[in-house]
Amino acid sequence: MAHSPEAGLAPGDLWRNIQQQTRHALDRGALQPIDTRYEFVEQGGMRFLVRILANLTRKEKADLVQQAQQQAGKPANPFLPYDPDLFVANLSATHLCLLNKYNVVDHHILIVTRAFEDQDTWLTLADFEALATCMADIDGLAFYNGGRRAGASQRHKHLQLVPPPLCPDRSPLPLDTVIAAIGDMVEAGGPVRSPILPFHHAILPLTEQAAPSGKTLLEAYRALLTHLGADWHQPPETLPYNLLVTRRWMMAVARQQDHYQSIPVNSLGFAGSLLVKNLEQLELLKALGPMTVLEQVARGEGG
Repeated sequence: MAHSPEAGLAPGDLWRNIQQQTRHALDRGALQPIDTRYEFVEQGGMRFLVRILANLTRKEKADLVQQAQQQAGKPANPFLPYDPDLFVANLSATHLCLLNKYNVVDHHILIVTRAFEDQDTWLTLADFEALATCMADIDGLAFYNGGRRAGASQRHKHLQLVPPPLCPDRSPLPLDTVIAAIGDMVEAGGPVRSPILPFHHAILPLTEQAAPSGKTLLEAYRALLTHLGADWHQPPETLPYNLLVTRRWMMAVARQQDHYQSIPVNSLGFAGSLLVKNLEQLELLKALGPMTVLEQVARGEGG
């Protein structure tokens, strides 16, 4: 697909900008990567990547500042104004691209609205056109945390995109393996589900040869959320959800809570990647089972 004319980005420009700005932001101290170690935990036919934080201090300080500002009635918004050292590119008249300040995965980017829009609003064609511009350059995993109960940590609307590999050992995205096992999704003619995933979800193939267009992404999004029970006349708080997107498929998951027994879950959890803060949480996750945690934070199949 063609890059957005407002952005003035030629093919390959965005990825070059991301790499250049990453070096700059690291030099300036604006980018503060979170160190982790990892291991794999299997349950229910899915291999989960579990990252364990090596040092909580940096992220905890940022969280405490944000909590204090919220309690003082001055909620923090790191995107308005944004830190210019984290700016990557203009994507369109309505969206821009920033580096994720506290990144676990290298070159993790945010697709942010220029003007404030609430994270608890439905995604629009403009959102998906900005995402499509990024996906034209980066064949990665995009995701959206649709509301607090879906793991959203910022109120300002933002999609996210992580380039491959998500797994440090360069193994396939765990969810990719699960979806590949479904077989020919195109034949179904509508949203399908994986028998491996024991929670309310829906998956659609994206059949365009190259990166999908904004229009294609919007149509798939609306089909998936309608399948999950979205009422488009009601505010999105009535259906908290996680959205995961690659060039090949899109998946939506209906949520009921943002964590289970102290283990937080956002969209990446449903892609097969979970983050725990210490060894105690890791042992809890192993005892519960990662698929069980996903089942507890998502709505049930009848929900």
